Amino acid sequence: MRAVIQRVNRASVTVAPDYREEIGHGLLVLLGIEQGDTLEDTVWLANKIINLRIFGDSNGLMNLSVSDVQGELMIISQFTLHASTKKGNRPSFIRAANPDFAVKLYQEFIELIKTGISNKVKVGKFGEHMDIELVNSGPVTIIMDTKLKE
Repeated sequence: MRAVIQRVNRASVTVAPDYREEIGHGLLVLLGIEQGDTLEDTVWLANKIINLRIFGDSNGLMNLSVSDVQGELMIISQFTLHASTKKGNRPSFIRAANPDFAVKLYQEFIELIKTGISNKVKVGKFGEHMDIELVNSGPVTIIMDTKLKE
């Protein structure tokens, strides 16, 4: 499981024309699910993101989590995070989990985030073409991979 976590001033997702969600100050999480990912990976990643201290404290140091600052979260599925570009110029997505498997872990991840944080959580639509807008704060962008646990 791989995530790109961006600290944002605001973010929105639109699935034309009938679906739009937005958040203010918080985190935008792009989530890619890989073949072989497990519920254990989902739990580890959700806990890391909820407790990730990347918001400034009164001294301007990154010591606060999204919970500490009452920030919001937006979670977007993104299988392209598992693109392989080793051969040629066309990415291969063979490592990305099949949609039937991935949607279950995606939904579990969302529920874990909602359970672990009382702040507002918004989501994209799994498997749909989405337009994402964001204002990255900092910029702060963190990449996490459950296979590396770093």
